[in-house]
Amino acid sequence: MLLTVLKDIFHTPVIDLVLHLKRSAGMSVNELSREMGMSYMGVKQHCAELAKKGYLETTRRPKPMGRPERIYRVTTRLDELFPHAGEELAVDLLKVAERAFGETGPQKLLYTYFQKRTERYAAKMRGETPQERLVVLAKLRTSDGCLSTLATGEDGQAYMIQFHCPMAKVAAAFPIVETLEHDLLEKLLQCQLERSVEESSGLKRVIYRIQG
Repeated sequence: MLLTVLKDIFHTPVIDLVLHLKRSAGMSVNELSREMGMSYMGVKQHCAELAKKGYLETTRRPKPMGRPERIYRVTTRLDELFPHAGEELAVDLLKVAERAFGETGPQKLLYTYFQKRTERYAAKMRGETPQERLVVLAKLRTSDGCLSTLATGEDGQAYMIQFHCPMAKVAAAFPIVETLEHDLLEKLLQCQLERSVEESSGLKRVIYRIQG
């Protein structure tokens, strides 16, 4: 991922800040300051500069007491920093397959692609329970550019949040991608998953919860 490479080379707090925000639904300056180990004013200055240039947006989040707090979120202007798995080429090739072989052409190609990916993931999976395997899967998905992380629900069970989709354009042109991806995850975790989507300002995050 381009952003991770830049972070390794330049060690700039701006890149670290963007990565924290990309992996969240929005964070306040206080939260960023705590997570980054950086001063409140330093974080606030970077956020203000990025927001002024259109890379971040602000919204208000209610608090149990007092006035709502301002949180920052990344905008779609930062999309180019994150991997997209050669989406335009993939879409073009799948459309060629559709013209040449009909509707089943791209479906067969995508099925084969996800089958191979399932096998690659399966070779690296560890854990006896779905929850244990979910921890490993989140790391594997992040390494593929999905920026997946774990959160814990009120029931104490972990669930996976995917903050980026490298195949978003392919999925938009061929919706079967979402079904194949869901099947991939269920096979690896050996359980059923509930998939939900949350969207805000053109940004989307996908949440997977283990059922049962």
